[in-house]
Amino acid sequence: MTSTDPTPDPAAPTGYAAAQRELDSILAELERTDLDVDRLATQVQRAAQLIAYCRDRIGNARVQIEQVVVELGDDRS
Repeated sequence: MTSTDPTPDPAAPTGYAAAQRELDSILAELERTDLDVDRLATQVQRAAQLIAYCRDRIGNARVQIEQVVVELGDDRS
């Protein structure tokens, strides 16, 4: 999904916790010794997407927290 495309990405997780659960599931699958190589490539690609999503969510949360801290600091004056 691009910033100009309002259509949600059907593969996007419904939130940070959902992305973490999916990453945990992928990790468990990747740790298995009998994983099919074709599935391996797909799962690694999906894990990369989920990691990028989580990083974005963390970055957004950081910005929001910084804004709250700034606003709280402004209230002191």
